[in-house]
Order: sequence, then C-alpha cells, then structure tokens
Amino acid sequence: MKRWSIIFKALGNINRLKIVALLAQERRLSVGDIAARLRVSIKSASKNLVLLHQLDVLESVGRNGHVYYELNPNVPKDISRTIRLFT
Repeated sequence: MKRWSIIFKALGNINRLKIVALLAQERRLSVGDIAARLRVSIKSASKNLVLLHQLDVLESVGRNGHVYYELNPNVPKDISRTIRLFT
C-alpha cells in the first residue's frame, strides 16, 4: 500500500507526467532538453528526473558531460501499467 502511495504521489506531479510522456515519444533526452521543453529550470527538471529514476521508471546514461534519460524497459509491471494510463 505504501509503495502505491509513493508511485501516485510521484505521478501526481504534472511535470513528472510530462517527462514520462516526452520520453515515451522521444526515447532519450538530456536533462537540458527536458528542462527546455517543460520550460522549467535544469534544477527543477533534475529533481523530478531523480525521483522517477529512484522509482525505476527511468534509466540514465552519462555521456560527454551530459546525463540522458529514457524510460526503463524493465520498469516493474504494476508501474508500467499505471504509466500507460497517463501516456
């Protein structure tokens, strides 16, 4: 029950939902690209990305001084089903 509370709290934020939707369409984006598309600061985007990463919704790869995020193809099935409802 507590896990679902954390998941819904995380997905209850509009910017996090937008991040998931963006990555469902674009596959892989840098923190800067995500911040620009959401029209938020890099700091704000980073905080949301870290939270989604901690829930195993996202994977990250560092390359050439940038961090790129993509949806985790191995996201737990219950979270995956919930995400599909929003994207």
